[in-house]
Amino acid sequence: MLQFDEYKVKLNNLRPELDELEQALGLDAARREAEMLESESASDGFWDNLEKAQKVQQRVKNLRDKIEGQEKRQGQWEDLMTLCELGNEMEDESLVPELEEGFAKLQADMEEAKMSTLFTGEYDNSNAILTFHAGAGGTEAQDWAQMLYRMYTRWAERHGFTCKTLDYLDGDEAGLKSATILIEGENAYGHLRSEHGVHRLVRVSPFDANARRQTSFASVEVMPDLPEDVEIEIRPEDIEMQVYRASGAGGQHVNKTSSAVRLIHKPTGIVVASQQERSQFQNKDNCMKMLRAKLVELQMQEKAEKISDLKGVQLKIEWGSQIRSYVFMPYQLVKDNRTGYETSNINAVMDGDLDGFINAYLKAEATGVWAEK
Repeated sequence: MLQFDEYKVKLNNLRPELDELEQALGLDAARREAEMLESESASDGFWDNLEKAQKVQQRVKNLRDKIEGQEKRQGQWEDLMTLCELGNEMEDESLVPELEEGFAKLQADMEEAKMSTLFTGEYDNSNAILTFHAGAGGTEAQDWAQMLYRMYTRWAERHGFTCKTLDYLDGDEAGLKSATILIEGENAYGHLRSEHGVHRLVRVSPFDANARRQTSFASVEVMPDLPEDVEIEIRPEDIEMQVYRASGAGGQHVNKTSSAVRLIHKPTGIVVASQQERSQFQNKDNCMKMLRAKLVELQMQEKAEKISDLKGVQLKIEWGSQIRSYVFMPYQLVKDNRTGYETSNINAVMDGDLDGFINAYLKAEATGVWAEK
């Protein structure tokens, strides 16, 4: 039958791309590394260093997921070819919808896998640290910052990534003033570095009795969570450590002891804080993690000597500096100002459906084709 013959041609044309994807993903090297790490994890004393062992186990999982993903795509291709032959043999048109759906899914899976080959940055395979700051707009902006916080945690859940809150400062009436989260997963930083910048919200205010339209701003700062073997010089004398009692929920222990930690890096003026853990030691460890990430982010920028230049990546959180707009009223639209990518399904976006925006940024970065200002 003609329809099945057409899909056989499409599948045969798709096969070279599928084979090229195997090489682009570096699966031979991934298999060797996975076998080596699995052998290491079976050795005596492997679990003596719990933190290192957990990282090795996570790395093995990421490698196996990558390998199994390609094996699944190859299996899909073979199943679809079998379906074509079966449909031709039986002349059964009822198999056509299943074939169409399967082919579309295979194409989408391959496109997603191709996007992962664009993660070529030095730290793209690292976990990501996201910091949220409410901007101009008071309670409105603080509520918006919390909406963004939820959006990225939902994105992490959709991808099977783990999300850990490092710091959280409640808003005055609603929302949050600032928060920091750690998202752990394969290429987390590579995915999320495109989200760094100011996000603009337009909606009818739920806090205004007159139901007027409001514009609010919040910033998202994205940094790589550095492996321990990345050398960043932080001299003890350059750090000022402050301890204080944690605010908000957390139980009696959190609030009655000075477990919260704030670190100030004197040469750059960078301030990081953590109050989510029960012990001062754990909060200090989180602070050092954030500080190292911020310092390497500065190294990744142009070498600057002035503190203002070092902090230059932080745009003013107000009109004209945003990377993306989220409009709830008078119409619904989310539009990225850099790539021009947009969608009217704002509810899906706020529930973590960000891959369209992320992929558009990666493509623009690879091709150098950006939206016209």
